[in-house]
Amino acid sequence: MKKQIATVLFALGFMLGVTQTAQAHCQIPCGIYDDHARVMTMLEDVATIEKAVTQIGELAGKTDAQSQNQLVRWVMNKEQHAQNIIAAISDYFLTQRVKSSQKDYTERLVKHHTVIVAAMKAKQNAGMTQVEALKASVEALKPYYPKHEH
Repeated sequence: MKKQIATVLFALGFMLGVTQTAQAHCQIPCGIYDDHARVMTMLEDVATIEKAVTQIGELAGKTDAQSQNQLVRWVMNKEQHAQNIIAAISDYFLTQRVKSSQKDYTERLVKHHTVIVAAMKAKQNAGMTQVEALKASVEALKPYYPKHEH
């Protein structure tokens, strides 16, 4: 029995140690929202993706171990920041902020979906064209989420 408890506690400890924290706000009606800040965070993610694409281009073709290591790190970083954007749109904006009762619902839905697709393409490619499209799609959301002065 003690061995089973120890095994369960070990497994629980392991699972808690490797879980990821959610990037998007919780999905409960807490009323604590800063939509503008989320858009600005997505623009920071875009800036990181842009830097990653630049670095990937500079490291492409280099065969030394350090360059290869850095290349992999930049690719992984680009992937993570694009995924952050996808998660913010799908887990936060589309579940909590874009509502079918809004008069411009279809327009909002299209613009938010455009961000997800652009982020996916930024993950798949290492070109500035995709980064520019992603940035433009995130920028297109700013009018919906203006900065509030408290």
